[in-house]
Amino acid sequence: MWGKILGACFGFMFGRIIGLFIGLYLGHMFDKSLKQNFDKAGGFSSLFKGDDDINQRQALFFTSCFGVMGHIAKSNGRVSETHIRAASLFMDEMGLTGDDRKEAQDAFKTGKDADFSLKETVFDFKERFARRHDLLQLFLEIQIQMAFSDGVLAAQEKELLQEVSKLLGISKTHFAFVLKRYQAEFSFRQQQQRYQQQQQRQQGQSSSYREGSGHHVPPNSGMSRTQALALLGLNNEASEREVKVAYRKLMAQHHPDKLVSQGLPKHMMELAVKKSQDIQAAYEYLKKAA
Repeated sequence: MWGKILGACFGFMFGRIIGLFIGLYLGHMFDKSLKQNFDKAGGFSSLFKGDDDINQRQALFFTSCFGVMGHIAKSNGRVSETHIRAASLFMDEMGLTGDDRKEAQDAFKTGKDADFSLKETVFDFKERFARRHDLLQLFLEIQIQMAFSDGVLAAQEKELLQEVSKLLGISKTHFAFVLKRYQAEFSFRQQQQRYQQQQQRQQGQSSSYREGSGHHVPPNSGMSRTQALALLGLNNEASEREVKVAYRKLMAQHHPDKLVSQGLPKHMMELAVKKSQDIQAAYEYLKKAA
């Protein structure tokens, strides 16, 4: 309506009667186009759906994630005690209790069922998070973490991970990159646990933290330059600039608050926090070693 009014006014000012009709027509076309774009965006309802939309995305991420985890855990024909323990520890990390934990367990069991459709589950997930590439990658990383829970990536598990990656629209090259990065991350955390256990025995302390540090890496934990670079997805020939670029990109991808606003369940925020801490630790090591 306002397009017609303004168009008519400006048209009359510049072209009198003829200008009025031309302005009225152009204003009508503007109003029509604006309405179509407004309706496409959801009309007035889009102004009120914010929280519900996020809640729906978080619920879908939650159930899809545990469902696919259960499916991967059973890729060898049966779910091992290691995979069950890994899923349980994952729920502990998220602080899941009561109904939330039962929902995660039910989704995990559903993934183990013979009639579970991996293709349909991941396809629906991809459709909902199509433009949120960081969440798609984190979803893949979580599945890799489940497959790697026993320290070994079986052939069947790798095939399923490749299928998940393809369904998410992630290229083979990037899948290889993400897998290599997680292997370095897994190795680092294993080393970190051994160091902390050694510290506990020697000092009788529960853990060792670097003063003033924003991350959880103890001093002199034995990190090497090769390991730090691998954690950032780089090789030994990486330049100082490449290190800085990789660090900033990975930190942006794993920023907890951003991921939660895009649909990551708040329960899973700790997972993103730990990944950010590992990335930060690798970068700090490389800065001091330079």
